Amino acid sequence: MIDLYYWPTPNGKKVSIFLEETQTPYRLLPVNIGRGDQFAPEFLRLNPNHRMPVIVDHAPSDGGAPISVFESGAILFYLAEKTGKFWPQDVRTKYDVAQWVFWQMANQGPKLGEVGHFRRLGDREGDQSYAVRRFTNEANRLYGVLNARLRDRRYIAGDAYTIADVISYPWTVGWKAQGQDIDEFKYFKRWFEQVGARPAVQRGLAIGAGLSTETSKLSPEEQDRIRKILYNQRALPVPD
Repeated sequence: MIDLYYWPTPNGKKVSIFLEETQTPYRLLPVNIGRGDQFAPEFLRLNPNHRMPVIVDHAPSDGGAPISVFESGAILFYLAEKTGKFWPQDVRTKYDVAQWVFWQMANQGPKLGEVGHFRRLGDREGDQSYAVRRFTNEANRLYGVLNARLRDRRYIAGDAYTIADVISYPWTVGWKAQGQDIDEFKYFKRWFEQVGARPAVQRGLAIGAGLSTETSKLSPEEQDRIRKILYNQRALPVPD
């Protein structure tokens, strides 16, 4: 059994999609990031970087004690290796998949996260026009990278669906809020519609749909409290 520490964000949905695709039994353990659950001492023991998702595998392949893994890319590598699914092990394809997983973690996720942040922020923290322009353009560049990659192949790493697709797809669902027009990227759009039509992807995206709160419906005071938790973090003190 896999414990999945989760909140319905693109990073969390990467893992729920994989688990649904492989029909791996798992238990959902919500981590309410707006409430600050990610800073609880018991969670920090699993992930000192105080971010979800995290998994705990209670039946690791070596038969030993439970294994916990944080960072969504590492989680997908672990689960793909454990299940033998969506990560071919011939040397060429293996590292083709791996490099695109790292691309997502180092480029697509952070930059699309930034464009979403600054486009939502408005003028609450002063003029954000440079940041909005900077990250909207970078998001456009990254959609172009995927579009070019998908020009002559069905999926990101070739003809087979892999964890490279699983990890990249959830961040593209919000393309409109990221200031993009996917009609500009016809090869990406074909892939986006194809992956989005997979029943397991649809189930994975729907996991925890009732957990999140529409922040625009909260009081200004509550919205400010959540922003302070999510966007104004500094180093946690180290216990003596």
